[in-house]
Amino acid sequence: LHANDAAASDQFGVSVSLYSDTALIGALLDDDNGKSSSGSVYVFTRSSTDGGTFTQQAKLHANDAAVEDYFGASVSLYGNTALIGASGDDDNGRSKSGSMYVFTRSSSDGMFTQQSKLHANDPAADDWFGICGSLFGDTALIGAAADDDNSKSGSGSVYVFTRSSIDGTFTQQSKLHASDAAVSDYFGWSVSLYGDTALIGANGDDDNGKSESGSVYVF
Repeated sequence: LHANDAAASDQFGVSVSLYSDTALIGALLDDDNGKSSSGSVYVFTRSSTDGGTFTQQAKLHANDAAVEDYFGASVSLYGNTALIGASGDDDNGRSKSGSMYVFTRSSSDGMFTQQSKLHANDPAADDWFGICGSLFGDTALIGAAADDDNSKSGSGSVYVFTRSSIDGTFTQQSKLHASDAAVSDYFGWSVSLYGDTALIGANGDDDNGKSESGSVYVF
């Protein structure tokens, strides 16, 4: 698969997520809306009538795109809801604090539209909230790999958001840290959620005595 408007240094494929017959593909350095590295996400779908070939259906942008937002740094699709991370977003007045956009569609053959935008309840500059995300059912994990919240620079954290069945709004429920957090661990560089189990990557962790050998935490 390629973008139908491919350009140099777009980094199409930096993030991917597949659910049933729909694929999301991030291009975080895309300048398509006239703003350098604002980013975009491509939607591909496949039909059972043509042997399962994926074709580009749409291209998504943030409704407040800005230079170096890196929209598409992460993508996660579950059913008719998509999470799209913009880890370089300065929207709350803090440089590269980051944000996560929620897009929804009415059916599997419908078009995605932006529903809301999520932020940490304690944003700080260079946290990179949205560098990764994982959605399962009505629970979302959102990584902020460079967060210093536990007084250790770049130790990282992961935010847990849940969605109400009443109005469909995601709200922050909790914030996760490693039990042995250390400087530059980048806990929250990657996340994956399935049912009641979460995997959280800390690719800078030195815990086994080997610098940046990395580790994965199970919650």
